[in-house]
Amino acid sequence: MQSELDTSEILKKVRTIEIKTRGITNHIFAGEYHSAFKGRGMSFSEVREYAYGDDIRSIDWNVTARYKKPYIKIFEEERELTLMLLVDVSRSSFFGTRSQFKSELTAEICAVLAFSAIKNNDKVGLILFSDQVELFIPPKKGKHHIMRIIRELINHKPQGKGTNIGEALKYFGNVIKKKSIAFLISDFMDDGFHEQLSMGTRRHDLTGIQVYDPAEVEIPDVGLVRLRDVESGSTRWVDTSSKKVRNAFYDTFHKNRRAVKSAFLKNGSDLVSVSLEGSYIKELRSFFKRRESRR
Repeated sequence: MQSELDTSEILKKVRTIEIKTRGITNHIFAGEYHSAFKGRGMSFSEVREYAYGDDIRSIDWNVTARYKKPYIKIFEEERELTLMLLVDVSRSSFFGTRSQFKSELTAEICAVLAFSAIKNNDKVGLILFSDQVELFIPPKKGKHHIMRIIRELINHKPQGKGTNIGEALKYFGNVIKKKSIAFLISDFMDDGFHEQLSMGTRRHDLTGIQVYDPAEVEIPDVGLVRLRDVESGSTRWVDTSSKKVRNAFYDTFHKNRRAVKSAFLKNGSDLVSVSLEGSYIKELRSFFKRRESRR
């Protein structure tokens, strides 16, 4: 009886997210995903003789040398792209002091991106990770496939305790050989993944989305409290009435955020920050518009 109830609740949550995010996709992100990523996948089509006004960077020098006159390569936009979602499901994602956990907000963001992708006739795949890769769903098309991805995002119980972003990026590079659009979604409470990030951005169009709770930035003054690290399980007493303690929390968060943002910018990628009390819709729209303006 308990399992049936759990299944019913899961299906209800999946349906709720589907209704909400498909509406957002249809009415807010219509066309913006395509505009941001069109032409990111280009395949060789043919060569033709150079004509006045053609970009000289497109000249095929081998064919030009063979025929003693300039020829250029013609590329066409690939009609089918692949969207990969790399999602941190470590225990720190099951934290939230607002109306939802970070993991729940992440599921909504993934659903919006996935529905945007299938409207564009793209494939969507999923990698869930903690301190190990926990689940890989190969890229496919279709609504039923997206519903499975949402269900896994809602229902997955992580086996690992910590976070290893580098391991997830390494696995991603091994299983997805063709260039893809990828979103790495995490609170980025990890380090030591910069080398793997650099390798991932060289092969794929990789964007980071940092999901965080405001309480991780500014801890409220509530006196002496016992804080527990959800990943290590360790606990400690903290005097939140101390301004020095509150400033240390603030400085630690922003130091980590600057380091993560710097790592993405260094590799020519974007980092989108989303707060549990903010609007992920606003942040995603702003990101899509920035991408389109750089084209």
